[in-house]
Amino acid sequence: MLRILTLITGLALMAACTQTQVYEDPEDLGQFKLRVNYAFADKAVQGPVSRDATPQEWTDAIQNAVDIRLGRYQGAQEYDIGISLEGYMLAPPGIPVIYNPKSTAIVLVNVYDVNNKEFLAKGKQFQVLEDTTSGSALKGSGNERTKEEQMSGLALKVADRVEEWLAEEHKDNGWFNTRSPLIQPLEPDEVTQNPA
Repeated sequence: MLRILTLITGLALMAACTQTQVYEDPEDLGQFKLRVNYAFADKAVQGPVSRDATPQEWTDAIQNAVDIRLGRYQGAQEYDIGISLEGYMLAPPGIPVIYNPKSTAIVLVNVYDVNNKEFLAKGKQFQVLEDTTSGSALKGSGNERTKEEQMSGLALKVADRVEEWLAEEHKDNGWFNTRSPLIQPLEPDEVTQNPA
């Protein structure tokens, strides 16, 4: 029994060491600049054992997290990000060690290229689980965290995952690469005078 408890504690501490931080080093997003940050939660399905949360509470939490993570990029090309919360479960208080549900959220993400007036992605789905701390591993998220803490944690995980995904798309598919101007300026020796 002691070995099992030691293993659980060790795993919880390892998980705590890799928690998502509000301010992490920026990714390489090329010329990305966030123009508008949309969040929608009106149609979100609430899990059967979840704590209650209003659409406005979710909208505020997601927009705040995305602003913090993606609002810091100051590239020369503007993009809109739209995130729709599809479903969630905010863990209620459980029975320590025996029943410790984790909070989760499912979102769909759209990325819109403002200059080219086209979507780079529509309906990309992500599911995130809240981070585990040494306290929540033993006591349970519902006992350790308030509803607001669970929501802000999940919103941060969503913003973090979206940021990582955008970096992957930039690296693999050239999203946010510097665009070539449509009209290249003429070199001085190429300019000719009108003889008239």
